Amino acid sequence: MHKRLSNPSTNVALLLIILAVVVSLRAADRHTLIINGESTQVPVIFVSGHPYVGLEALANALNGSVSSSGAIVALSLPPSSANRAPSPTTASAAPAPATQTQAAPSNQGFSKQFLNAGIEQMSTLREWHAALDSAIQNGIPLSAGLLAPYRAQATTNLRLAEVAAVTPSDHSASQLLNKAFQNMTKLADKYVNMRANMTYISPDALQNDGLNQRLIACGRSLRSMAASGQFVDDGSCD
Repeated sequence: MHKRLSNPSTNVALLLIILAVVVSLRAADRHTLIINGESTQVPVIFVSGHPYVGLEALANALNGSVSSSGAIVALSLPPSSANRAPSPTTASAAPAPATQTQAAPSNQGFSKQFLNAGIEQMSTLREWHAALDSAIQNGIPLSAGLLAPYRAQATTNLRLAEVAAVTPSDHSASQLLNKAFQNMTKLADKYVNMRANMTYISPDALQNDGLNQRLIACGRSLRSMAASGQFVDDGSCD
């Protein structure tokens, strides 16, 4: 009785067939996302019968960007993203004369550059505040030098946000960022001076500080605006 030996060429052919089947099955699971009639490369997956797409891939397809800060994830899109594909009516319309100045698109939201710079400034202010709070709670001797790196970074980021402001919403929010920076400066200087004057600072001093409460409320308002992409002044930063 002879023992049948496996043929290497047969094994290779079988492996190729298996790979072809796997690839074909994967190809069958692929879905194409079409935005306003335009095919994209954004991957789509279905979970429990509902389609989902990657946020970064979607932002790239719409020439936008994704920013994050803490629990906030902001999707920033250019004003024209919602109307990328021309309708039959607009496609057949006669183009404007070359000598005519085109009006800037109306945009009451935040520009992508300012939104990124604003979120970065908010993060720096939060780190500055956390350093102050930690020093007070743990009885660490406060000094201007201890908090100087946070103040310097916040000053730089504020200037970057001011330079990035282009829309009316950008400029309005920039003023609130400036107020938040000024209030954080006052709060830090207050406790640094108290330490310099040997004044007792309770570990929970910030919890009962009115200026600190206004600063926290301002931060929440700014984060809400960053999440919505729209400027809404509720008076928290005044």
